[in-house]
Amino acid sequence: MKKYNITVNGTVYAVEVEEANGAAPAPAAAPAPAAAPAPAAPAPAAAPAPAAAPAAEVPAGAQTVTSPMPGTILDVKVMEGQPVNKGDVLVILEAMKMENEIMAPGAGTVDKIVASKGASVNSGDVLITLK
Repeated sequence: MKKYNITVNGTVYAVEVEEANGAAPAPAAAPAPAAAPAPAAPAPAAAPAPAAAPAAEVPAGAQTVTSPMPGTILDVKVMEGQPVNKGDVLVILEAMKMENEIMAPGAGTVDKIVASKGASVNSGDVLITLK
């Protein structure tokens, strides 16, 4: 019988190998040492719900431009008071490693810019209001 030390994933195992002669039975593997059962950890306390971000106030008759997906604002292409037409690019939003142009849904004047360059936004967050 030959003895070997074998390392598997940093753990050293002592192994004995018996040469098999035609009719000799194959050696049975030694049972692995039973791991001590881990003590049951108490369940962690539930984290308090985060406070909701204050909703941007939208004046009557104004249109809001919202983020269609979570991402980061790369650039704001307009300024407050600037007139825009339907389809004008208002904001560049980076999401899923792609730059997405957020366009004006209709003609109007930029009333308020809520999102700033570099800000992270979630789906549905107000970016700009038009009047």
